[in-house]
Amino acid sequence: MKNATIFRICLGVLLSCYWSVAMAVIDNPEAVQAFIERMVTKHHFDARQLQSLLDAAEIKPEILAKISAPAEAMPWYKYRKIFMTEKRIAGGVSFWRQNAQTLSIVSRQTGIPEEIIIAIIGVETLYGERVGSFRVIDALATLGFAYPKRSTFFLSELEQFLILCREERLDPLQPVGSYAGAMGLPQFMPSSYRNFAVDFGHDNARDIWKNPADAIASVANYFAKHKWQKGGGIFIPALADGVAYKDLLSSELAPELSPADLQLHHVSIADDSELEPSVKLLAYEQESGDELWLGLHNYYVITRYNHSPLYALAVYQLAQAIADQYKS
Repeated sequence: MKNATIFRICLGVLLSCYWSVAMAVIDNPEAVQAFIERMVTKHHFDARQLQSLLDAAEIKPEILAKISAPAEAMPWYKYRKIFMTEKRIAGGVSFWRQNAQTLSIVSRQTGIPEEIIIAIIGVETLYGERVGSFRVIDALATLGFAYPKRSTFFLSELEQFLILCREERLDPLQPVGSYAGAMGLPQFMPSSYRNFAVDFGHDNARDIWKNPADAIASVANYFAKHKWQKGGGIFIPALADGVAYKDLLSSELAPELSPADLQLHHVSIADDSELEPSVKLLAYEQESGDELWLGLHNYYVITRYNHSPLYALAVYQLAQAIADQYKS
């Protein structure tokens, strides 16, 4: 009886391990085959090598759970608390001091404020402390082959990832990143890496994982290529008389309102010297009502990095807090 019990327990453990492994395999052979054929035809990859590589990729349920509950779904008063912490502000000041020369050069060359570059890296990875622990290939395979809602986007990023690994001579099974496949200190998606990553030190490597100089230059290049306006504003705090302002709110990110639109709907600002021809009215949920801001052109550029008004304001306010403390 004792031996039979032990056998049943061992068999249960073995079956559990078997099903865990089975669950980890990409279970979408038609999509995998179509992807391989496209990579072979379009980019001249070897079909057998790609099949072997995708066989080694794992579907991660944890990734599917995380992408279904993003932080950007929070109200502003909760979201803000994640990023506006003493640790993140102090970390930004320390990062600035450690990389002052690089930041100064890059800011001068691109017109991107040093504190904005730092805040991006601070929001994304806490200055490299949290770059993610998922293999990039697992993240992109999971979301490309097992998350139909956004499979087109993530299969495109998987395509870009494999190309960049070939270009940069990286083993595709080695790079790690976020649950969405974002990489390094600035959390670049593979397409962003290929288009905007910079080899600042001219050592024939665009190392955004371990080289802060490359990460700094890459963030600045991203914003410059997205037409950051040097010396331009980002946000202006606004006030509203009544609730007519709500008619101006929309899910679109780009600035589309004129000063006349604001005046007609009883929205005002303390100083209109930074007002631009087109602005975006944004309402941020506080516990006691909406907090209103006008997003300017450079606000919109920040949303090219992450398509969220919450993200843009968090970066802006963190940048201000870091700059205030650094310069004090």
